[in-house]
Amino acid sequence: MGDLTQTTNDNIEETKEENKQEQDSKLEFSEDEVSLIAKMFRLVGERWSLIAGRIPGRTAEEIEKYWTTKHSSSSER
Repeated sequence: MGDLTQTTNDNIEETKEENKQEQDSKLEFSEDEVSLIAKMFRLVGERWSLIAGRIPGRTAEEIEKYWTTKHSSSSER
């Protein structure tokens, strides 16, 4: 029974790591996506759902997180 518990715990940890890697890779944007986000941001501001509607496979939350991560650190310098 102990082996089953350890195997289950190992599987849970592997699943958590895979989910984290998947989330991290989703925040990697192509140059085209970055360019489109910047253009749309200049046009419509922080209307993330509107911007996400122009980028297939991206959510408003992903785009907002990407934008705030990239632009908040540069504005603090």
